Amino acid sequence: MGFAGLRILTLESRRSEEIATLVRKQGGEPFAAPSMREVPIADNPEVLAFYETLRAGGVEMVILLTGVGARAVETIVAPHHGAGAFAEALKRTTVVPRGPKPQAVLREWGVPWAVSVPSPNTWRELLAAIAGRPERRVAVQEYGKPNEALLAGLRARGCEVTAVRVYQWALPEDTGPLREAARRLAEGGFDVLLLTTSMQLPHLAQMAEEEGVAPAFQEALRRMAICSIGPTTSESLEDLGLRADMEPTAPKMGLLVKEAGEQAGDIIARKRGH
Repeated sequence: MGFAGLRILTLESRRSEEIATLVRKQGGEPFAAPSMREVPIADNPEVLAFYETLRAGGVEMVILLTGVGARAVETIVAPHHGAGAFAEALKRTTVVPRGPKPQAVLREWGVPWAVSVPSPNTWRELLAAIAGRPERRVAVQEYGKPNEALLAGLRARGCEVTAVRVYQWALPEDTGPLREAARRLAEGGFDVLLLTTSMQLPHLAQMAEEEGVAPAFQEALRRMAICSIGPTTSESLEDLGLRADMEPTAPKMGLLVKEAGEQAGDIIARKRGH
């Protein structure tokens, strides 16, 4: 069935052209507004201090939340301690990758991991997967913003937790398309919102605030089909008093677009009372 002419807002940044093409193939009218960029925290003494503690045996478990974050730690450590030093240190501790992407990095580095976190790889599955583990000195490689629920869950078990921040999410250098998207959304200009990471909607909401259209923006969102790539992204909607209307059967961009096309019409009809 596809989108059948529905107006689709996508906030994907690195693969914005690809997702727009997928939307067109499903019969939708895409508007692509890149919403974020990864900014490495270049001068990062905290990461270097974490590495020193890890090398000295002061960290019993390292939780890697993202593949790109794991690589960022290596990038920060390598100029000071040599290429591969981070991987060698990881081999001497318990390593827990959150999902397939950090697993792929560890496999490339030849680093074994102690625990595999089941899909959909949210903090809830992570905590369940390491329940009963004896390690109490835990380092968590973060991504973009702290996962307070994960940190709180670890501390509630008596863990001494070190948060290792390696990059943060910033607004795109050109916020023009994102501002236009916020204004158009507030005016009812979209039918479907596609979300592929957790910081996309908060950045769009920030633009709505700055453009002075926040109340209309919030109201319009409640009439749209909000389609999220998976549970981690869906959780971010709660801060805005929203929830995802659908998630694909697997957290892949192609499936998100395809299955959103199959379901969006019914979701919109239900939410608008048609």
